[in-house]
Amino acid sequence: MPELSHRRRLLILAICCMSLLIVSLDNTVLNVALPSLQRDLDAPTSGLQWTIDAYTLVLASLLMLAGSTADRIGRRKVFMAGLVVFSIGSLLCSLAPSLELLVVFRMVQAVGGSMLNPVAMSIITNTFTDARERARAIGVWGGVVGISMAAGPLAGGLLVESVGWRSIFWVNLPVGLAALLLTLRFVPESRAPKARRPDPVGQVLVIALFGSLTYAIIEAPDSGLGTVLPFAAVACAALLALLRYEPRRAEPLIDLRFFRSAPFSGATVIAISAFAALGGFLFLSTLYLQNVRGLDALHAGLWMLPMAGPTFLCAPLSGRLVGSRGPRVPLLVAGAAMTASGVLFAAFEAETSDAMLFAGYVLFGIGFGFVNAPITNTAVSGMPRAQAGVAAAVASTSRQLGQTLGVAIVGAVLAAGVGSSPYKDTFVSAARPGWWILTACGVAVLVLGWVSSGRWARRTAERTAEMLESAEVRQVVGASERA
Repeated sequence: MPELSHRRRLLILAICCMSLLIVSLDNTVLNVALPSLQRDLDAPTSGLQWTIDAYTLVLASLLMLAGSTADRIGRRKVFMAGLVVFSIGSLLCSLAPSLELLVVFRMVQAVGGSMLNPVAMSIITNTFTDARERARAIGVWGGVVGISMAAGPLAGGLLVESVGWRSIFWVNLPVGLAALLLTLRFVPESRAPKARRPDPVGQVLVIALFGSLTYAIIEAPDSGLGTVLPFAAVACAALLALLRYEPRRAEPLIDLRFFRSAPFSGATVIAISAFAALGGFLFLSTLYLQNVRGLDALHAGLWMLPMAGPTFLCAPLSGRLVGSRGPRVPLLVAGAAMTASGVLFAAFEAETSDAMLFAGYVLFGIGFGFVNAPITNTAVSGMPRAQAGVAAAVASTSRQLGQTLGVAIVGAVLAAGVGSSPYKDTFVSAARPGWWILTACGVAVLVLGWVSSGRWARRTAERTAEMLESAEVRQVVGASERA
């Protein structure tokens, strides 16, 4: 990538943030619309889970492929293709006549979305080469998630109440078009110095693993163990096959050597835990506010502002702390706040008190605001820049997989607890195991944040980076000798 002026780098950051905005906004807006969608399309709880998880599942399955493909054929090219496909998918979602087609069109959206976030992060990583400047840029990037959380519930509530749930997908069209035109004009093309070859076997195994695992979790309450056990077996077989097959490839889809770095492994598990908490939190909160308290979509969106506001304010602060003091402090704050929020709901039934509900939302917003920047920074720092796309894609995959599992597991627990009883009568007690699961996610962030950010962890990251760079040099030398 050529040397760019400071102003041009900031413009590129803004363009990349636009893509993150529409991808993140889509989930927060849709969560507010779930009860309306449930009524209009006569959707069961599992159907609501699939409208969220069909999107995040496809994203998780294709992000690594998109990251490596962008490194190979050009990041701007893949980024622009993603904007086009995502916008088309959004239009189709707004026209969906049934729940089944809505799920299919959400998957089309996700194909486009898979080409946006990891590729945008790779563009940012290669645009901001100074470590502190990159950390600040990633903090801004994380702040966009806060913006989507703040704007999503309000925008979704206004649109659902005034026009209908289909209009929530229209928001993506003008933003996607503007981002496409600006990318064409201002974002330079960039590639990894050495192209990575495709790994179709690894890609199929990833899809089999994520898809069968998610299906088994979501359908277990309704279909029973006899139906879902074969899918669980497929997931286990796919995982074992990945662990056996990928290390044998010179250029695997998932480079398992990355996980020899304790910070990278920690960031991966932290991302899964934090975003599982987010997915479960939004799912439970939306259904509670509208189906139990009887609020309309707009007022439910207003009630979620105490969570969205702190996320928006804390994300840039987290980015600055990562740049100046490293990832430990933001991760510890995030883990402690998310754990405290979960305990309020699980042990003290925060839903039953306005003050407790407000406090629980604020604490979760603080925790989630602090967690995003250290995840991203740790995932890409220390890795060779040639593999930035793959490393960023693993981090993004972990986020989407976490959100998928959060909605699937918490939704399955809720569905099993509610059964055929009315939501209003059983929701609080049925949701309590789900809140304990979210509490455990907060504890995981806290413990892994401490373990993966010390001196021992940094030494493992340094050794992993040296190993990857040495292996890359050997491959280049070997290729030149064969030529």
